[in-house]
Amino acid sequence: MNESHEPREGLREQLARRSRHLQEIACQLKTELFGIDTIIDRVIDSVRAWYVLPELVSRPVVVCLWGLTGTGKTQLVRRLAQLLGFYDRFVEVQMDGFSNGATWRGAQSISGMLAQSGVREGEPGILVLDEFQRFRTIDAKRAELRVERYQDVWALLSDGRLPPALSLLGDIESSIAEAAYDAERAEADESKLRFKLRSWEAQELQRNLKLDVPLMEIMAWTPEQIQERLRAFRESGQQHWETDYSRLLVFVCGNLDEAYEDVATSVDDCDSDADTFHAITSRLSVIDVKQALNRRFKPEQVARLGNEHVIYPSLSRRAYEQLIEQACARYAGDAAQRCGLRFELDASVREQIYANAVFPAQGTRPLFSALHAILGAGLAKSALWALERGAAAGESVGLTADGRSLVAHWRGQSHAIAAPFEISRLRQRNNADFRALLAVHEAGHGLVHALLFGRAPREIKIHVASFEGGYNAYTSRKVWSRRNLLDSVCTSLAGRAAELLVFGHELSSSGAESDLRRATETAARMLRHLGHGTRIGRSDVSPDSDDNLCTDVEASNAPIEALLQAEHARATRLIETHRRALLALVDELMEHGQVTPARFASLVGLPLDMPEEALDPYAQRLAEFRSRERERLRA
Repeated sequence: MNESHEPREGLREQLARRSRHLQEIACQLKTELFGIDTIIDRVIDSVRAWYVLPELVSRPVVVCLWGLTGTGKTQLVRRLAQLLGFYDRFVEVQMDGFSNGATWRGAQSISGMLAQSGVREGEPGILVLDEFQRFRTIDAKRAELRVERYQDVWALLSDGRLPPALSLLGDIESSIAEAAYDAERAEADESKLRFKLRSWEAQELQRNLKLDVPLMEIMAWTPEQIQERLRAFRESGQQHWETDYSRLLVFVCGNLDEAYEDVATSVDDCDSDADTFHAITSRLSVIDVKQALNRRFKPEQVARLGNEHVIYPSLSRRAYEQLIEQACARYAGDAAQRCGLRFELDASVREQIYANAVFPAQGTRPLFSALHAILGAGLAKSALWALERGAAAGESVGLTADGRSLVAHWRGQSHAIAAPFEISRLRQRNNADFRALLAVHEAGHGLVHALLFGRAPREIKIHVASFEGGYNAYTSRKVWSRRNLLDSVCTSLAGRAAELLVFGHELSSSGAESDLRRATETAARMLRHLGHGTRIGRSDVSPDSDDNLCTDVEASNAPIEALLQAEHARATRLIETHRRALLALVDELMEHGQVTPARFASLVGLPLDMPEEALDPYAQRLAEFRSRERERLRA
């Protein structure tokens, strides 16, 4: 009785031990990689069965990691492989097809890459298919693209069993035949020439024929010996032709810009708030990923990627701050070891690093390069300045930042050090007239939006480095009702309305041009495409006579202009009614360059209990309609 329970007890111990190890790994990863705790938990959960009980795995476990550049996808996978103890059975393939020794024949297939690794057939290993978005198989018109490298990836993702490269074996046989033909016709002094296998051909023979023979011996085989091996291989009944990689853990990593296209089109944007950007990207789902994949791959290929799609949001502000704090401590410690001084970095240094190095759509890469440029040189120059003035080992040197330069402090003395704070300089609008114009215009947009939609804008800024101007960012909507669209037109025209009220007709600026374009596009779409006017049919311009469209757009021009005039008048009335709130927003923008949602609510007096997804009360209207219908039936 005890003997029958021993294997079960041993299995339980193995499960418990490996489960504990996975939890320890998760904790370790969270101390090293900031801002992706939920991603780490998802990945650990996805690999749990593969790691804890690999005996049950009969096909590759595929985990797809999608995210913007610089969010730590590859870093997470590499570190996980190390902590799992699999770094000697780890293969990383750049799916762009221009790496991994592109001139080497074996590097043109996944099987070739695996054959040269420490991953053994039939045993667990980790394969990373990085930059997978570059391995597209269809173009924008869904026409098939010619892709030569890594075509065996689809078979690998399906069941992990790769057939031998029969075309390569055929090439070797053709080379033998050509060599024999040339030998028969060779001159007497060339008779000693004979066919020789190249190293990569010998490796492919060894792998595909599953030969337990040293590579040097294979390369010394005569053509007759090679042909005999090939003949025996073909006559073996194809019982063991396939190479078994069914116990692989496969990570597919890539940047799917299509999934992030509404938020990631401006990678040079250093002005968007990281938390706002994080909130937007956090709402992406597996459906968004599938739709993006369908633009690059055939449906059956998308299916082979499975359903384990882990989506990285952009990093939050706190995650960036943690990275900066960690990096500052490391740079200060390294500098102290080299020169013997102690360095105390003021909070202003970290604030300026954040202001000049964080581009939310670009991830951590700009941050790390900026850290090196700012602190690498800044600490060295600070140390040199202090040592030249007699600073002794162990003394403290302080470092602050003022938006223009780093400032070193020692024994009451200060020294300014030039620093690459270009973004801060660009944000400083020194022209009072320009700041006033931007503040009034953006305050008008933000105020009217808040009054009509009942929520503060996510962001209002006039301290902008990416372009000459300011902006408002609003909560996204899944559905736009007719009322929403009218309110959107009114909001678009509110910047111009605010300018006219404050500065007068003669000083209204050209800054409303894009607003007028947006308002006109929305109004035209409402009346020509969405049936929100007197006409229901869609009106459009079409060069194709087979398109069943009304092409008479002239009839809708006057209603569009009337709609714009009405909404401009409404925006003007709202701003005139709430002048005090407008001036409060203007003052905040003039002083701080931005208005946060919390500050906006306190200035204007609007609640902040905003739902994640803004929608009109359709459920309430349905309930009201159902109640009226019951009353009608009773009557």
